[in-house]
Amino acid sequence: MESVIRVIDAINYRVGRTIMWLTVALAIVQFVVVILRYVFAIGFIPMQESIWYMNGILFMTGAGFTLLADGHVRVDVLYREISHRNRAWVDLIGTLVFLVPVCLATLYLSWSYVLNSWRVFEGSTETSGIQGIFLLKTFIWVFAFLVVIQGIANALRAVRYLRDGHGHYTPAGISGGATG
Repeated sequence: MESVIRVIDAINYRVGRTIMWLTVALAIVQFVVVILRYVFAIGFIPMQESIWYMNGILFMTGAGFTLLADGHVRVDVLYREISHRNRAWVDLIGTLVFLVPVCLATLYLSWSYVLNSWRVFEGSTETSGIQGIFLLKTFIWVFAFLVVIQGIANALRAVRYLRDGHGHYTPAGISGGATG
């Protein structure tokens, strides 16, 4: 169980630490687009579309890392007041009842959507746009995969705490040192 948790945490940690650099590229490209458009009155469609691509890729691939870091929004009104044992139960049940089924449904429901995009090599409706929408849509699968495996690691972490029952329960792997 420990090795599975470590491997999954390491995958999402490395993906997250790598993809975070896309934020820098996104900011630079956005700055250049604004300067070109408002200072020089030049519209460059591929550069403008690349902002959408980078934003989509950033959020889709970063979701697993965010789950690893326990950074997703949650209603902490009750969660922060309950015992560590009950937190582990809430996380385990939430993962098994909500997170895993939603990710699997996302994979299932997007399957033909993504495959059809690949079949026609779907691209931009703009003539000079980026002709890679099919690649961007593939990140729906990447998102679901990275989040579901991190959910499994977090569920295993909760099971480990419930089984051993000692110490401080931490749902995330990063706060425990990147590999939980």
